[in-house]
Amino acid sequence: MIDPKLLRAAPAEVARNLARRGVKLDVQAWQALEERRRLAQLEADRLRAERNQHARLVGQAKGRGEDIAPLLAQGESLARAVEEADQTLGAVQNAQSAWQLGLPNLLHESVPDGLDESANVELRRWGEPVKFDFAARDHVAVGEGLGGLDFEAAGRIAGARFVVMRGALARLQRALGQFMLDLHTGEHGYTEVYVPYLVAAATLQGTGQLPKFEQDLFALRGEQQLYLIPTAEVPVTNLVREQICAAEVLPLKYVAHTPCFRSEAGAAGRDTRGMIRQHQFEKVELVQMVRPADSYRALDELVGHAETVLRRLVLPYRVLALCAGDVGPSSARTLDLEVWLPSQGKYREISSCSNCEAFQARRMQARWRNPDSGKPEPLHTLNGSGVAVGRALVAVLENYQNADGSVTVPDVLRPYMGGLQRIAVKS
Repeated sequence: MIDPKLLRAAPAEVARNLARRGVKLDVQAWQALEERRRLAQLEADRLRAERNQHARLVGQAKGRGEDIAPLLAQGESLARAVEEADQTLGAVQNAQSAWQLGLPNLLHESVPDGLDESANVELRRWGEPVKFDFAARDHVAVGEGLGGLDFEAAGRIAGARFVVMRGALARLQRALGQFMLDLHTGEHGYTEVYVPYLVAAATLQGTGQLPKFEQDLFALRGEQQLYLIPTAEVPVTNLVREQICAAEVLPLKYVAHTPCFRSEAGAAGRDTRGMIRQHQFEKVELVQMVRPADSYRALDELVGHAETVLRRLVLPYRVLALCAGDVGPSSARTLDLEVWLPSQGKYREISSCSNCEAFQARRMQARWRNPDSGKPEPLHTLNGSGVAVGRALVAVLENYQNADGSVTVPDVLRPYMGGLQRIAVKS
């Protein structure tokens, strides 16, 4: 969440920043709520002080052997007044908390202006889009021709936006995940973690998916209020929930390969063909927890780690700085990687790398002990796909397709495929 001190001290400044996202902060309403909180706090403190003073008077009267029954009755009345004042203060504080939880993060000054993806800024490209001497097929046609993608069977089992993979393509997806894990743990310094795929509501609130984006989640029915994770960012970032990290253990760098589950409630009619936007998919997620002074250097590093995946796979891509209106609510700055898809003749997102600064840490009470002050302070959290496994599979199928319908296995994946060099068309 946004720093409450900043929100109280400079609400107009906060409002100007949020306006870049197209979000309107009602400053007057917030100030009115803050004034209610201030007055309720003063009244609760006054009554508590009066109750404590009264308790001392009771003790003194008792010591003098006086009749303290009237004083005890007055004390009970004060206790009830304190309880009511605390309830009033709690209600106002809850209203403030709900307000703050509904606000997105403040944007970093480097984020370009703009209200939608059309204003995103391209920073660089790598690789040349492949040129075929035949008509490029999309990943659906390629995968079905190989006998490895079965959307019809998935539809019978679960409905739309699912896929069944078979044979070499199922192994190719597994190879992609294994390659990414080995790269990030062996060369980039991440610790692999295995985390729950089901999480509590408080966990999702910590990373910012709740309360605003519940419609995008899959919730379980039953006694426990649990949700399927939309990304490994959620459980991995919450590893530092309610913790105070020593300065010397930072940065913490974790990588996890998990399934992800999204209802895609806001994506009706978009990418309905194939594997681009599914209810169930896999990602290799990178998460870092760092000192605040190091977080933008860490963001560049994290983006570079995701880029290395695409370079090793020899997949053309570009890097974009997302504009103010396209940055996710929890992020202060986001850089996207988009991979080239020949069938569409354009780049499509395959990784999104974000610096959330202290936004998630405040919601999670995740802190580090600053050696300069000796006090606990919110740390900074970052996350990014390193990369989305399903979309990497899509990119490999399209960029490595051959005229006869076969697919060449990228060199870096062959050790994970038992040395297989080419996946042939199913006869």
